[in-house]
Amino acid sequence: MDKENFRAYIKVRTALSIQPKTIHDELYSVFGDQAPSYGTVAKWPKWFREGRETIEDHPRPGRPVTETTSENIEEIRSLINDDPHLTIDEIQVETGMSRGTIERIISNHLQLKKITA
Repeated sequence: MDKENFRAYIKVRTALSIQPKTIHDELYSVFGDQAPSYGTVAKWPKWFREGRETIEDHPRPGRPVTETTSENIEEIRSLINDDPHLTIDEIQVETGMSRGTIERIISNHLQLKKITA
């Protein structure tokens, strides 16, 4: 069950004036360790009573990680295969990608690391 389904259940039970402890116990008895923690269950009824209507997360500030695409991974792989001595700064100039994206692709997706002699 995903978090929106848990929140919908919590919202309905809160509308019926059921206490958070009881809601958590019900969820835990059915879903066990997959149920949200008591702290999570306790904060959602509070927000619903304060007037919150949606069960989706509010948008968060910051830029989503959208540059880590298979095309970008292959572009960086090709650059590194052509010249293994390229620096991240040179790759950044070549591709126009951010330094963080390039570092993430090199370490997480290509699983490469710096080797010194």
